[in-house]
Amino acid sequence: MFESLSHFALQQYWWVIVSLLASLLVFLFFVQGGQTLIFTLGKNELERKMIVNALGRKWEFTFTTLVTFGGAFFASFPLFYSTSFGGAYWVWMIILFAFVIQAVAYEFRTKPGNFLGQRTYEAFLIANGALGTILIGAAVGTFFTGSDFSVNKLNLTNIFEGGSTTISSWEGPAYGLEAALNIQNLALGLAVFFLARILGLLYFMNSIQDENIFKRSKKQLVVNSIPFLVFFLLFVVLMLTSVGYAVIPESGVDSMFWRIQPEPFKYLNNFLEMPLVLIMFLLGVVLVLLGIVTSAFKAEFTRGIWFTGTGTVLTVFSLFMIAGLNNTAYYPSNFDLQSSLTIMNSSSSKFTLTAMSYVSLLVPFVLAYIIYAWRSLNFKKIDAEEMQSGDHAY
Repeated sequence: MFESLSHFALQQYWWVIVSLLASLLVFLFFVQGGQTLIFTLGKNELERKMIVNALGRKWEFTFTTLVTFGGAFFASFPLFYSTSFGGAYWVWMIILFAFVIQAVAYEFRTKPGNFLGQRTYEAFLIANGALGTILIGAAVGTFFTGSDFSVNKLNLTNIFEGGSTTISSWEGPAYGLEAALNIQNLALGLAVFFLARILGLLYFMNSIQDENIFKRSKKQLVVNSIPFLVFFLLFVVLMLTSVGYAVIPESGVDSMFWRIQPEPFKYLNNFLEMPLVLIMFLLGVVLVLLGIVTSAFKAEFTRGIWFTGTGTVLTVFSLFMIAGLNNTAYYPSNFDLQSSLTIMNSSSSKFTLTAMSYVSLLVPFVLAYIIYAWRSLNFKKIDAEEMQSGDHAY
């Protein structure tokens, strides 16, 4: 089946897969967002215990999706992986550290003999919620703004000549931390941070049976929605009005050689030239706002997580589509424009993508299991009685 597809078709297929995983990951960031609200919503130990345990039921979904996303990106587009993870390593090391301390916090927060103290592990959860979302958002922002790197695949021929075998080199002094200094990247990072908090609030309203937490969540929903809208609109305006980078075949559409050239309003053009993606983006934004508004102003409404969550997936998926498809360089190089990465010049071989595509057929079964596990864990809302019963608690 997949053998009949061209290499380019497989590259597009895997960009769609990676984009879907990224959009699901951003939805699952409700765990990170919720962690930053432990003390905002929980005014006593019992309330904080309910909040942490509501998130504890789901944190492994986020962690697993993050690992799957990274693995899929590495296998399908290894040159991006080696360029970004090998060059912007300070950003990725901080992100990795943030998720390691999250896992440690959930496992040891209430363990007997906890020498660090419960508050230390709660601080770990808050740090993970803030650093993980902001830095990943800023890193994804570089798909539109670019980074300082160069690529020279000819270095592979030096393996037998004693020369450099490094394909990609990072040219910036901050090794990725400079991404957070770009206003467009920072706007996206902060938009992801506040969206994660909004999703966390909606999740608490849906999964915790406590009147005080419910009322505080409603209030915080409005408080966090304002900065989210400001930063998201700032990112969208900057993105749509910025210069993108188009991929032009050197000699015909089937050419193996491309050149990268600037194109004003590239991402706006991508939306207009891919109307289905534009429709998904607009529908996603509407669903995000619908979930927020309905939950904030409709009494006893608890299903906002599904409206805003679905909208989040559609919106993020659409942004990845315009970043990599329609002959667009998804990782521009600000140091050497022709080193910019595209789905054509950074992917695995046709054989590798074909073999991986058969493995991807298992994805629907994995999603079905996740849905089943989610429903089982959320069969009964968390309440004070459960937390006082002495059963396993994070």
